[in-house]
Amino acid sequence: MAINDITLHWFLSTTGDSRGIMSGGHGSGVATQDRVIDLRYLKQLALAAETNGFESMLTPTGLWCEDAWLATASLLDATETLKFLVAIRPGLVSPTLIAQQAATYQKLSNNRLLLNVVVGGEDREQAAYGDHSTKKQRYWRADEALQIARALWTTDGPVDFHGEYYDIEAAQLKDRPEVLPKIFLGGSSDDGVEVAARQVDTYITWGEPVDPARAKIDRVRDAARRHDRELDYAIRLHVIARDTSEEAWGVAQKLLDAIDSAEVAKIQEGLARSQSEGQRRMSELHGRGEAFTDGADAHSLEIAPNLWAGVGLLRGGAGTALVGSYDEVAERIQDYYIAGFTHFVLSGYPQLEESFHVGEGVVPALKRRGVSVTNH
Repeated sequence: MAINDITLHWFLSTTGDSRGIMSGGHGSGVATQDRVIDLRYLKQLALAAETNGFESMLTPTGLWCEDAWLATASLLDATETLKFLVAIRPGLVSPTLIAQQAATYQKLSNNRLLLNVVVGGEDREQAAYGDHSTKKQRYWRADEALQIARALWTTDGPVDFHGEYYDIEAAQLKDRPEVLPKIFLGGSSDDGVEVAARQVDTYITWGEPVDPARAKIDRVRDAARRHDRELDYAIRLHVIARDTSEEAWGVAQKLLDAIDSAEVAKIQEGLARSQSEGQRRMSELHGRGEAFTDGADAHSLEIAPNLWAGVGLLRGGAGTALVGSYDEVAERIQDYYIAGFTHFVLSGYPQLEESFHVGEGVVPALKRRGVSVTNH
């Protein structure tokens, strides 16, 4: 079966790395970690991603991690072709400054910037940054910020903008970027879907089973068509891939055995307060951890073929993993491709070692299935 290109991305965890599932984010508190992040380790992660053929590294934003702009800029000299999918939060800084930062980054990196727009899923965290807006307001503020940034990237003369959230007069960049950074955004609410349909290049969603994932991007596709636009679609998944299915599930079992049910209950209590519709959908995949008991079988959290919800017991945000042999994981990626996804943003525990399992095991298995993996 001949299939067009897919693009693989990896995750740059600036929180830390671990041989166990790390908590943190989206109301679940500060992340646990076994490997402390420093510049030397970040360089190892980036070089491993570049060696294994990933297009870019998604870099998070939030109180629990390092600043994405500074962390990724520190890795430009250590890498040659790897791009960085930098998370930004419109509303915390001026859209003119965002446009300027992006233009500078493109110039100094030889056009290796992608942008992941994160509006902020939790009012409590936004308040820590001095922002007391609602989730709805944040989406539409991001809509205006992206309009302004794109105008600055594409307009020779000064830019004026008078909207509900921004009043910009005579804004102009010293130099416009030669290549506009592609923009990613996720959101399961009606506002998130509409802003994505209007403004971004790629819609990204957390890993649900194929049918609901397909239904979600069909909804976004319909919204984009109303604006005469076509988007690309990305899915965010963890991965545990090994030579055999038994070996992969053994790793998943080891991860699960290290989890304490009391910690799961604590984490899920925090996640239940999340205002993110996407987080609600993730939590429902494992029943908010209510059925989890110490010593549980990893397969009890297999919610679809090779799709495991165990990560979401402790981790806010992306909470599912593809678990199986290299061929099985490749087959599941192919299923998502057929459903409409062309970008796959992957990660594992630990990030460093798992990137080689994907690059040396999953990528060849994809190619054997006729799936070509590209770097643009």
